[in-house]
Amino acid sequence: MIGTLIAESLATDAVVDVSLTLRRLQRVVAADPAADQPRHWTLIDFTCDDADADRFADQLAAALLPGPWYADFAMADQRHVVFAGRKFVINRGDRDQHAQAIAHATSVGVPAAQLDWPH
Repeated sequence: MIGTLIAESLATDAVVDVSLTLRRLQRVVAADPAADQPRHWTLIDFTCDDADADRFADQLAAALLPGPWYADFAMADQRHVVFAGRKFVINRGDRDQHAQAIAHATSVGVPAAQLDWPH
């Protein structure tokens, strides 16, 4: 799997204990942060074994701050979108599953400009 995690989205003392391979680490100015998100983000681009996808998603759901934060990662035929306490598995091309994830993201305050994951 391949994905990106924003370091600032993790709760203090959060632990994600899945082996990741770092692809790129960068600091950016957030294009359209929500009101309670910082203006600068640390992006962690990673890869991980597909066999760890469910365990990784479960750990992220426990580690992410509530509110307008999410993490997403893709495999060949699925995209996982994870929020604090909630995760979505979107099969490629499934507009219904994609719409459910978008609805949840909107309900927790994710700005529309950040809802750009492919479906």
